[in-house]
Parts: sequence; structure tokens; C-alpha cells
Amino acid sequence: MAHSWGWLRRRMCGMSIAEVTFLRRGFRGGEEGVRQLLEQIGCTFLQGYHTALEEDQPEALALRLHGVEAELRGFAFEGAAMGLALLDHLTPWRRDRWRAFLEGPGAAYIYMVHVGVGWAIARLPWLRRHMERPLARLDPLLRWLAVDGYGFHEGYFHGRRSVQMQAVPGRLSGYLRRAFDQGLGRSLWFVEGADVARLPATIASFPLPRQADLWSGVGLASAYAGGVSRQALEALWRAAGSHRPQLAQGAAFAAKARERAGNPAAHTTLACEVWGGLSADVAARLTDAALQDLPPDGIEPAYEIWRRRLQAQFA
Repeated sequence: MAHSWGWLRRRMCGMSIAEVTFLRRGFRGGEEGVRQLLEQIGCTFLQGYHTALEEDQPEALALRLHGVEAELRGFAFEGAAMGLALLDHLTPWRRDRWRAFLEGPGAAYIYMVHVGVGWAIARLPWLRRHMERPLARLDPLLRWLAVDGYGFHEGYFHGRRSVQMQAVPGRLSGYLRRAFDQGLGRSLWFVEGADVARLPATIASFPLPRQADLWSGVGLASAYAGGVSRQALEALWRAAGSHRPQLAQGAAFAAKARERAGNPAAHTTLACEVWGGLSADVAARLTDAALQDLPPDGIEPAYEIWRRRLQAQFA
């Protein structure tokens, strides 16, 4: 019976692999190897998503996700989190799948699991209209990562509207808009095919108040996903100019995500070295230190104070 339900859920909610190809998305193709990597990341995300639709029991789901190559596994956990969050909001008689996963085998991927909620928000219009409701169920510090995930989704799937026309969903206000831009910045690494010559020009076309968060997102995506050489990272650093602290802060977040999950990557270490002059391990420890005595949300969220403390380390 469980197998039949899983098959039916995938049949109803599944996504074609074609949806994450450069051709289908209209992304500007970079070098062939980079394009293949970024498409593989999209496929890995969908693998995790489809696995969660088929198997929503935390331990059994995690066992299947751990069959994914360690370096890419975080993307599979992110996709699985989207699937579980989607099911929770489509089946009101059972809404504990995402939480059980987070408190169990998903804990090591806590950042990716929160980002996955944002993909579910993007796909369900009633969540987008009342975003405060799903966010209220999340960790007070990390809930902004769900909005980040929403921003990534919009840049990735609706690039003409969100990147070319630079539109922001009308219901977003205050810090929600900034968290959205952090995710939108992450999507630019894919939209522009990791082309470090085009990326700065794309960011520069946005209004100046939005650019810092876009650079932070680019820093996180490039350090976590990788795909380019030291020379390309150095070129991106030069182009970032006054936004170099945001670029380095994004890399530190990527280092922490990999350190917590135990899946280090050479390209994450390289980004931390080029942009921060330190190892990925030290960058991860800096993110921990910046959390010390973090005040509760006030005029600005604790999450933004956390980010700003890190940026100050690289200023």
C-alpha cells in the first residue's frame, strides 16, 4: 500500500528531468563541463524530491539519499525537504513529515532542509499569499532560508520575470525581500552558467540596494556548487569591489553547511582561500563564533545580524 501511494504521489507531483536542463530553462551556457555539473546538480535535487514523494519515512528516505555521491548529497536532501514540505501542505491529515525528517536524519543538512521549504512555498499559491504561516513553524533564526529558497526557485524557473525584469513578488516586504534576493543571487550562478564575466554585469543591472544580497547569494552558490577555476574566482573577487565581504560571507555559509553535513569539497575550500584567505574549516568556525550572544529578532532579524558580523570579518 505504501509503495502504491508513493507511486501515485510521484505520478501527480513529479517533475521531468528536462526541467533542469539549460536548454529548457534558457540559461546562458558556460563551458561544457560547467554546464554538465550544474545540470547534474539539478538532476540530483529532483532525485531527492522524487525519492521523498515515494518514501516519506525519515530513516528509509535518508538511506536512499545517502546513496548519492557525498559532494552532491546536500542537493538531494534539499529536494527531499521540498517533497516532504509539499506533502505536508497537500495532506492536512498528516503534516509532520518535514519536521520528523529535520529532527532525525535531516539534522546534519539543517540549512538545506530549510531552503527546501521555500521550494514548496513557491509551488503552492496559498502559501505564497500567507507566507507568515509556514515561516512561523520554522526555526526563528533559519526561517529566512525558506524565503531564500523561494528566491532561488523564482530565479531558476522564472528568470525572465525575476532576473531580466527584476520583479519581486508583491506580497514580500521588509526583510522578506532581502532574503528573497539572497536566494535570487544563488540562482544567478545557474542562470548565467557560472560565467564570472557576465555575473557582475547582471548584478550591476539591479538597483544598488539589492546588489549586496545578490552578491552574498552568488558567493554561497559558487562556493557550495563549484565548477570554476581559481582564476575565475579571483576575477569574481575583483569584480565584486565593495561587495567582497558579502561574497566571502556567502562562501563561509557554504563552508559551514558542508562542515555540518560532513561532506567537504575542494572547491568550497578554494573559494574560502581566494576570498577570505582562510581554510573552509576556519570559515565554518567563524560562522559559529558569529552566533555567540546573538540577540533575538528586533528591528532587524537575528539572521541579518549573524550575516553582518561575518561580513565584518572580511571587510
